Amino acid sequence: MRRVSCTFLAFGLACVMLLGGCNLAPKYQRPSPALPPDWTVGVPSTAQSGAKPQDWRQVVTDEPLKRLIELALANNRDLRVSALKIEKAMAQHEIRRADLLPKLDATAGADMQRTPAKLSPTGLATTTRTYSVGLGVSSFELDFFGRVRNLKEQALEEYLATEAAHKSFELSMVAEVGAAYLGLAADREHLALAREILATEQSSYGIIRDRIELGVANELDLARAQTTVDMARNAVAQYTVQVTEDENLLQQLVGMPLAPDMLPAQTLAQVAPMEHVPAGLPSEVLARRPDIAAAEHRLKGANANIGAARAMHFPVISLTGSYGTASNAVNGLFKPGAWAWTFLPQISLPIFHGGAISAGVKVAEAERDILVAQYEKSVQTAFREVSNTLAQGDALTEQVAAQTSLTTATGKSFELATLRYDAGVDSFLSKLDAQRSDASARQNLISARLGRQVNYLTLYKVLGGGWEEQEATSRIAEPGAK
Repeated sequence: MRRVSCTFLAFGLACVMLLGGCNLAPKYQRPSPALPPDWTVGVPSTAQSGAKPQDWRQVVTDEPLKRLIELALANNRDLRVSALKIEKAMAQHEIRRADLLPKLDATAGADMQRTPAKLSPTGLATTTRTYSVGLGVSSFELDFFGRVRNLKEQALEEYLATEAAHKSFELSMVAEVGAAYLGLAADREHLALAREILATEQSSYGIIRDRIELGVANELDLARAQTTVDMARNAVAQYTVQVTEDENLLQQLVGMPLAPDMLPAQTLAQVAPMEHVPAGLPSEVLARRPDIAAAEHRLKGANANIGAARAMHFPVISLTGSYGTASNAVNGLFKPGAWAWTFLPQISLPIFHGGAISAGVKVAEAERDILVAQYEKSVQTAFREVSNTLAQGDALTEQVAAQTSLTTATGKSFELATLRYDAGVDSFLSKLDAQRSDASARQNLISARLGRQVNYLTLYKVLGGGWEEQEATSRIAEPGAK
């Protein structure tokens, strides 16, 4: 019994020794691609140190849109798949973490064998029975060189990368639903305007036809009026189809049929505007963009994988053992003298593998270098997206102001041209030109307002969405840790 206790004490000490084993993974250093200290040069910037974008519920102020985004985050099938990938990655990490600990199994068995008389040394047929009950550890690897720990670390980083990718998907979903909602509101306003123009053109066509009967107008004016009526009918048909397509897209994103109270207002101007999102400095954006965080987690995982590949150059030490009782009768299993144990340490030292181990290290290092390039590209892409969105926002603000002024001017011009035509001072062609300019200006104003609203959503997305300071700190605790 003393000998057994010493054996399991030695086993316990060996388990403790693995905690102090070496780690062959290279020291991780975050790549630092060259970036300008601020956003687009020459564009008035709203960047300021310490600026933090709000949660999407603070950016989106329109209540129907808030409800649609919440439904999309709960029901969208692609988002559900993304969430399930997080659960899968977490389970894989748990499997790798379990490899650090010995697997203890309870065993019970029976072995019965009959030996015929011709084969029996006594010349008589014999039956032997062996029963056993015990606890055993099978093939537990002593992680002296960090192979198992690095595989566990790689699985952890993959889990964190999957979680960050899910957050990035959520940001994209918020922006996509918002853009679809605003697009539907804009197209409904386009359709209402097209119908208004059609009604006006049909009325104008009737007036000209009456003027021809009175000999005041000519057939050319009537033909031109017919042209404007047909163009307006065509516009109504186009926007009717577009509104239906917008509703179908929004329904797909939300993942359920849309009730009437979920649809936007009849005009884009009636939709509650997006709140302004402040832009921080580039270094702060890189700390909160989930796609960049995912790229860095995968890079860290590849770094740990190098350590696991390098460890294959060194011996692999594994332990197998069991402790229990054995007897040739069931009622004798727990009697004195029935205790039994086995202890089978094994060491495997690579001698010749045809260069496969060294090639495995090169593969791991190449994968790390690939992920370094991908991380740097993610950083550069993020800078470009934010810089472009900020520049577009300033331009769109100016465009909306200019288009508003232009719409006011063309409306006044159309009003005056109509009065001059009715008074017989000017031709119908002049009125028609003024009318087309007014209709085009009003449609372009809707598009400009849509672009400005969507720009706010895009800026929220490319800045990394809602962010709290503690999220920028490196995560030390593993999943499930208290």
